[in-house]
Amino acid sequence: MTVIVLTNCPSGLRGFLTRWLLEISPGVFLGSPSARVRDILWDEIRTYSGRGRALLAYRTDNEQGYTFRTHDHAWHPTDHEGLTLLHRPATPNPAGSSAQPAPQNQTPRQGWSRAARRRRFSQ
Repeated sequence: MTVIVLTNCPSGLRGFLTRWLLEISPGVFLGSPSARVRDILWDEIRTYSGRGRALLAYRTDNEQGYTFRTHDHAWHPTDHEGLTLLHRPATPNPAGSSAQPAPQNQTPRQGWSRAARRRRFSQ
């Protein structure tokens, strides 16, 4: 099983991928091509994606059962003790933003959600 997700890519590339894969949602492709076809498709995606981003996930024989590749993505796959994880770089608060980072070791207060409020008032 192979899943390809395209973001901000040319429509011609999406049309090209529909020859081998099924587009189940805009920019999301699903199929079971051979490893050779999958690698050729990935090379074409990297060549013709323009300023867009791409993510390829496919089944393989490892501990996770799958692996993935990224192209022009802010998150990068990293190996951590045999598991492939996505590393998301830390981004500072934009200038002028009043949002404060969430405290790390603070538990959420009781009844903070809308559902908790509904439960409290319905009793």
